[in-house]
Amino acid sequence: MIKELKYVFYLIIIFFFIFFISRYYFSDEYKKKSYRSLNLVDDKINNFSENLVILESDTNNIIEYVEYQKDNNKNKYHFWELIK
Repeated sequence: MIKELKYVFYLIIIFFFIFFISRYYFSDEYKKKSYRSLNLVDDKINNFSENLVILESDTNNIIEYVEYQKDNNKNKYHFWELIK
């Protein structure tokens, strides 16, 4: 008997928990708060992006090109001759 009452009590608690949670999340008050918070985040992002400092580029003419000279005096290695 006590075991069945315990299960009923657990079911009632679970039911009320789900009921109150769903009631809160589907309420108009929660929708207003969530919408306001999303707008605040967007405003904060816009304000932050407007106040960013833009650095000037200091990488102009930084690459130095070197002329390539082909060296014709390289030793030519022949693999089969080295083995012999």
